[in-house]
Amino acid sequence: MEFETFKAYCLSKKGVEETYPFGDMAVWFKVGEKAFCWTFVEMFKMDEELKPAFTFVNCKCDPVQAEEWRVQYAAVRPGWHQSKKHWNSVFMDGSLTDEDFRMMIDHAYDIVIKSLSKKMQTEISNS
Repeated sequence: MEFETFKAYCLSKKGVEETYPFGDMAVWFKVGEKAFCWTFVEMFKMDEELKPAFTFVNCKCDPVQAEEWRVQYAAVRPGWHQSKKHWNSVFMDGSLTDEDFRMMIDHAYDIVIKSLSKKMQTEISNS
């Protein structure tokens, strides 16, 4: 999946905002002020030959599901610089289908939405 496709998919979800808390180096996608995934922008846009070694997206994940995906997919590893229990790093090495990657983004988004107050969930669903 290309960076612009990834970005558009994240932004297509209700209530999502794109933030750059560390300058233009890393993009974080948040809903209700809580992050559900992020990546290093320039690494994601790297030459295809370098991409597998360096490019990843950190996705929020249920701890049980996180472990299952790490076993099922070689491209999924414990979250880099995040809680290893609640985050996975999904490496863009070409082994995952776009459908599998979108499923992981959806899962991350759903976890964060469910953690928000009922009031905020309602506001987001009505936006």
